[in-house]
Amino acid sequence: MSPSSQTNGGPHDVVTDVGIVPNPNPTIDGEWTVEKVLETIPTGKPAEGTSSPVGYFHLLERLKTTKREGWRRLGIDRGESISDHMYRMSIMSMFAPPSLAARIDMAKCMKMCLIHDMAESLVGDITPVDGVAKPEKSRREAATMDYLTQGLLGGVDGGRVGAEIRAIWQEYEDSETLESLFVHDIDKMELLLQMVEYEKRGKGKLDLGEFAYIKTKIVLDEVKAWAEELMNEREQFWAGQAHIKGDAGVDGGITADKKAMQDAYYSKE
Repeated sequence: MSPSSQTNGGPHDVVTDVGIVPNPNPTIDGEWTVEKVLETIPTGKPAEGTSSPVGYFHLLERLKTTKREGWRRLGIDRGESISDHMYRMSIMSMFAPPSLAARIDMAKCMKMCLIHDMAESLVGDITPVDGVAKPEKSRREAATMDYLTQGLLGGVDGGRVGAEIRAIWQEYEDSETLESLFVHDIDKMELLLQMVEYEKRGKGKLDLGEFAYIKTKIVLDEVKAWAEELMNEREQFWAGQAHIKGDAGVDGGITADKKAMQDAYYSKE
């Protein structure tokens, strides 16, 4: 038997892929709540209010097994997970150019990379085209972070680590400090890297150029330079073939409707 499958041993055996956590959002009826998602977890709800972080450790596994939805929508079913994305971001943050490294708290940036998408353990990965308004997305994520850092971690070491995680996540969401701006840019740069890598692996049969739109939302000059180098690499790959250039908007092949959804998703409002 494959380690990724199991049966119930009866006459109506059902093989399940235990290595994948589906996006919970389509299964929630009515208003989205943390409690409703917890009821869908096949491994059971973690115990709340304890002095042990083990239940929280179990919940983090969902970040390892939940795939990034943007790629799944375009047919890449076995692509990166949420934690794959955050891991590379944390390594990338270590390479802040000297002009940035001298002005930021590098350790906080690494922590922020590893924390910023933690709410997706229950919320799932909501993309610009999923039809979830930004205020609703923010509500779900804040509720999840409150549950994780207070409900699960409030009794661990006096709530110290939970409070730190919640504060760093909020700093990222507020996007006011230089550290948070850098991590937001790293978030976008990591997506662009993955886009180009998937396209190259697809040998020219997979055009993911709509994601190049993200390049236009990078704000720091140091990360803009990385993105420019990467986009030049992409152009060399596509040389002589028609392809979408999302960073050029509608002129680059993005539909007006999709661009409007992207603009709304990445708006600060």
